[in-house]
Amino acid sequence: MADRSPIEWTQATWNPTTGCDRVSVGCDHCYALTLAARLKAMGSGKYQHDGDPRTSGPGFALTVHPAALDVPRRWRAPRMIFVNSMSDLFHAKVPLTFVRDVFAVMADTPQHTYQMLTKRAHRLRRVADRLDWPSNLWMGVSVENAEALERVEDLRNVPSAVRFLSCEPLLGPLDGIDLTGIHWVIAGGESGAEARPPDPMWIRRLRDTCTSSDVPFFFKQWGGRTAKSGGRTLDGTTWDEYPAPAAAVS
Repeated sequence: MADRSPIEWTQATWNPTTGCDRVSVGCDHCYALTLAARLKAMGSGKYQHDGDPRTSGPGFALTVHPAALDVPRRWRAPRMIFVNSMSDLFHAKVPLTFVRDVFAVMADTPQHTYQMLTKRAHRLRRVADRLDWPSNLWMGVSVENAEALERVEDLRNVPSAVRFLSCEPLLGPLDGIDLTGIHWVIAGGESGAEARPPDPMWIRRLRDTCTSSDVPFFFKQWGGRTAKSGGRTLDGTTWDEYPAPAAAVS
């Protein structure tokens, strides 16, 4: 849990689950896996190895943390909170009852705005009608290249107040993407020692699609060895657009 987040489009992080495993090429240089190993070495109880050789990394097996559910209730001032920066709530190993518990906490804390991302859009769509969707939840899917565009269609069928795309790391063009029913798009390059740089035209064409579709566009970073290596201006402009509900959170 972090009450201050270095992620440009949010203010705090909340991890009621930790751990994950690979879904697609967007996972290949997972920052969360690297960070989990570092936290394990520092003695963090959430990331101690569970002894299962099948896990995707040291201490990165999917784990639910019921004790973390009350954290947002202790934050009185309104925050924009990224849910599960170190996991995926729609992982198959997260019981639906626990997903409902997380949704209930969000409903009980309307002073906050919650942002949640998944790559497991098929499960998201399958269980969506079995969840009570709070009005302060923004639901998003990760879309790193054209092979992931089916996640957008799954998201379109989810009754979230705000539906958004995280096109980061952007690993290929998204030409022809349909933004019908999508309220926000984040784009960015990858960071880290093995960062795969995006073609600037991929970013520009995505921005232009957002502009022509009247969808707010947020450009997070060019990426590189560090997140700030390449800066975050696109054609001389810093793109910090948000969907309208963001105005409620200072």
